[in-house]
Amino acid sequence: MVRSLGQEDYFADRLVRQASGHGQLLLAWDDGTAVGDVYVWLAAAEEPELRARLPDVPLLTHLEVVPGRRNQGIGTELLQVAERELWERGYKHVALGVNLDNHAAQRLYLRLGYTEWPHGLLATTEVVYHPDGVRERRPEVCRVMVRQLEQDRSSPW
Repeated sequence: MVRSLGQEDYFADRLVRQASGHGQLLLAWDDGTAVGDVYVWLAAAEEPELRARLPDVPLLTHLEVVPGRRNQGIGTELLQVAERELWERGYKHVALGVNLDNHAAQRLYLRLGYTEWPHGLLATTEVVYHPDGVRERRPEVCRVMVRQLEQDRSSPW
């Protein structure tokens, strides 16, 4: 996983969180090589606005697909698997934050039925994991998008 996606400290942190029941790391593989991932954040949101307005709503974070494999449906499939897992756990909604400059991701989320929440932009913090183990926290403003989960008979799940 780290060989193709890098970010060793990030994945180490997410696997610890997963082991303690705070989330689930989902990976897309192709012939033994990780080509994408998404983390399903099941713990309480870090941002007070999310905790207040979307209590008990899981968050999808860190959706990524390796550059040479983008626009091949991998990100869509990762989202659909995450949504199916959440539906099976009894969740009715899911949310995510997307960087204001990430127009491709915004288009993807809209196409998949996510809608922007009506409470405006959200000031949050991006955590950058440096190779030397340092975790840098940077301010980030994102657009919050929410999707109602439902079992669609036409979908593979």
